Amino acid sequence: MHSNHSRRTFLRSAVAGSLLMPGILHEMLAADSADPLAPKPSHFKAKAKSVIFLFMSGGVSHVDSFDPKPRLFADHGKRVTFDHPETRNRPGYDKLFLKRPDWKFAPHGKSRIEVSTLFPNIAECVDDITLIRSMHTSHSNHYNATLGMHTGSFAVARPSIGSWTSYGLGTVNRKLPSFLVLAPQMPYAGTQVWASDFLPGAHQGTRVVPGADAVPNLQRRVSSKRQELELAALKDLNEAHAETRPQDGQLAARIKSFETAFGMQSAMPEALSLEKETDKTLDLYGLKRGNTQGFAWQCLVARRLVERGVRFVELIDTGSSGNWDSHGDMADHGRLALNVDRAIAGLLRDLKQRGLLDDTLVVWTTEFGRTPFNNSADNKGREHHNWGFTSWLAGAGVKKGYVHGATDEHGIRAVEKPVHVHDFHATILHLMGLDHTKLTYRHAGRDYRLTDVAGNVVKELLA
Repeated sequence: MHSNHSRRTFLRSAVAGSLLMPGILHEMLAADSADPLAPKPSHFKAKAKSVIFLFMSGGVSHVDSFDPKPRLFADHGKRVTFDHPETRNRPGYDKLFLKRPDWKFAPHGKSRIEVSTLFPNIAECVDDITLIRSMHTSHSNHYNATLGMHTGSFAVARPSIGSWTSYGLGTVNRKLPSFLVLAPQMPYAGTQVWASDFLPGAHQGTRVVPGADAVPNLQRRVSSKRQELELAALKDLNEAHAETRPQDGQLAARIKSFETAFGMQSAMPEALSLEKETDKTLDLYGLKRGNTQGFAWQCLVARRLVERGVRFVELIDTGSSGNWDSHGDMADHGRLALNVDRAIAGLLRDLKQRGLLDDTLVVWTTEFGRTPFNNSADNKGREHHNWGFTSWLAGAGVKKGYVHGATDEHGIRAVEKPVHVHDFHATILHLMGLDHTKLTYRHAGRDYRLTDVAGNVVKELLA
């Protein structure tokens, strides 16, 4: 009989010598069901099979992009005051001046929805988009707001929305992780953005870093024959161990995780390779052949991943030289928009022409907006703003060419049909066939869920 210690020592040695990547070992040692990634039935019929979650890190200005405010142009330089518990006795909030947008707005498409010149390519896709102009969130710090947008918790670590989706639905392709994150740099809140926290480790997001070595340690470190021998030996150990612990469901999960890891050695490089993509497709995204970096690469790879059954793909735009946190100069927004605008529009068009937009939900968001005011009207930048901002959805199950909610005439507060982050999450889960009140996990003596004790599905967004 093999001891648990010797078995785990051998397991770690074999993984270090021949297997793959962060998250896989954790899955093998910590999985807590017979097969945590097995496909699971949804609570009701789903509209979407997969989610592509586009996260613009740093805070995109709503009043410069998707939320037109003619009065903000007209009232530029006028003083604004606040009589609200959040701002009373806060230094500086008694000396603020309205600041006009740096980009002009125009109506687009048959829906005639106004979008600014900051995103000219996305504007051309507006007839396939549902804009939510009444988003609001519970914190104005990057870390907390980013944590909230991903986990529903603004203060403490909790599982990511991608992990909850994986936990609720499992995967249809065991050769690829169910939750992948394409992130060139660490966002605010770090790895917690894709962490599974108290959920089984199999549901943790796997990070892919754009570049020549997108997934470290993916290639075999030993020959194929030796790896097969190692896996066979591990299988024998698992079976021998299982004979003495017939109630231990973890063992089957460990065996399954080896199968996933083994399959990934061929499936992941193939999914990440763009060699077979046509020049026409690459041009749609604004991507040069041979380029393995940039947001265009992330977008095209995301399409390839959902094609192959990956449940949740997040693309994080942290920018090659900074993010959207434009305190000093809103001109930064223009530079950053050039990096993502064509690629995102290309993704929407590519998904649509392939019929994938019918069962893929595309989510575009940021952690909060930016202030329509500053301490002087000629200040070039904008500050953090959680009272009102814009996010949008496109694809499976949502209305096309629709605007939901509104901020006030200056874009300061969400005043019409406000949508909190909890409502946003509840709606995304609903489109995936999951009831956010029933998707729970027992931990530390209570049932947890992504939306905590709040959140309502925004039914007006649904097609």
